[in-house]
Amino acid sequence: MNPATLRDQARSLGPWFHNLSLHGVPTAPDHALGDYPACVWQYFAHALPEDLTGRSVLDIGCNAGFFSIEMKRRGASRVLGIDADPRYLAQARFAAGVLDLDVEYREMSVYDVGSLGERFDIVLFMGVLYHLRHPLLALDLLREHVVQELLVFQSMQRGSREIHPAREDYPFDAEDPFSEQGWPRLNFIEHRYAGDPTNYWIPNRAGVEALLRNAGFEILQQPDREVYLCRPTALPYGSAAVYPAKGPR
Repeated sequence: MNPATLRDQARSLGPWFHNLSLHGVPTAPDHALGDYPACVWQYFAHALPEDLTGRSVLDIGCNAGFFSIEMKRRGASRVLGIDADPRYLAQARFAAGVLDLDVEYREMSVYDVGSLGERFDIVLFMGVLYHLRHPLLALDLLREHVVQELLVFQSMQRGSREIHPAREDYPFDAEDPFSEQGWPRLNFIEHRYAGDPTNYWIPNRAGVEALLRNAGFEILQQPDREVYLCRPTALPYGSAAVYPAKGPR
């Protein structure tokens, strides 16, 4: 396919949020965030294995498939990208076809990952959490159903970078901890943020890390400011196994 035809076909599928290079043809050359998401990928690409031969990858909220493509280029045997937006999936399928990469894409919500019926060695969960009305539920479902070895997590963060050390319990009349800069927070956006009505929750750093731990993930590395590499723990903190259901009162 000549560059002019490729450019026309890519434009017909736009606008693109991922700037992909399709044999030298960029899909979003005027992206407001620059060469996105390659500009983010460069900060944590080194933290993932260069050779993914024999590994399976699930890319949740895959958008146009940038990270799915990078995982396939590293030799992953199976790459599945899911997204709830059919327009993004059309872009992803087009890009994978142009690049001759065997990547599967499905229209699916994160809340339905249990229906996949399989676990993946690596699960990418990049730029999704703050678009969800039920973020902790999503993390619980990932831990319960799909993460086998590694969760690659990223979320926009706002607010203090401090971490307030949390006690195991607090008395009912304790109010001071909630005023601490480093208290875990999910900032709720009632209307819009950056013009996007699906930006519901924006956590601070303490909030992100507390959510991950509570859903049963151990933080192994933080290769970039907002990126975490995590593994599922043997016994999720906050699960029914940790806190057995109480009988009738």
